[in-house]
Amino acid sequence: MKRYVFLSLALFIFGCRSAQLSDKSYTSKSIVIHQVKEHVYQHITYLQTESFGKVACNGMVVFDGNEAIVFDTPIGDSTSAELINWVKDSLGCKIVAVIPTHFHEDCLGGLKEFHKHGIPSYASNKTINSAKSNNYPVPQNGFDNLREFKVGSKKVIAEFHGEGHTRDNITGYFPAEKVVFGGCLIKEIDAEKGYLGDANVSAWSETVTKLKNKYTETEVVIPGHGKIGGPALFDYTIKLFEQK
Repeated sequence: MKRYVFLSLALFIFGCRSAQLSDKSYTSKSIVIHQVKEHVYQHITYLQTESFGKVACNGMVVFDGNEAIVFDTPIGDSTSAELINWVKDSLGCKIVAVIPTHFHEDCLGGLKEFHKHGIPSYASNKTINSAKSNNYPVPQNGFDNLREFKVGSKKVIAEFHGEGHTRDNITGYFPAEKVVFGGCLIKEIDAEKGYLGDANVSAWSETVTKLKNKYTETEVVIPGHGKIGGPALFDYTIKLFEQK
């Protein structure tokens, strides 16, 4: 009898662990969602640009318990609807916040769809002001330099470290998994400088240095475009924009 109870308990624990670790990655014609860490997914959608052609744009989903937070929307409303449905159906989570990391289309192009679903949006006050002046969708709730959120029982940090790709660019950090979402402030390895129309190039390296020095335990870094990596992405971006 004891052996039966022990075996049943072991199978139950294994089943729970398997369910917890199961990969819910998803791919369609318009969006790719893949697992980065146990409670972190990267979402990728594609923006057609005049200067750079078709560009893959990254965002991040973090979750715990039955709650999720999204950093950067997919590029439009239809792809945002697809991501929202995936979070609900595949993760079994309610999105409690969407956080655009700056005012460009690849960060908040699908914001209206999140608002349509009653999902609150948060951004730096600089992002809100820039979105208004450029006639982009406007986030609902503002903060200055830092705001901490809760997703389930875990902490999530949105923070402004300084200017770089734009004057308003913030980053996301999920301490439980040691993952930084750098957005367009961070470049993938071997990337070029990209669009600089709203950039502060002279401040860029210093800003990334502050980010690197603050989150020294970082294991995974998700850039705004291209392949994820580790802290080497910080170093590459710092070197790319160093003032000679």
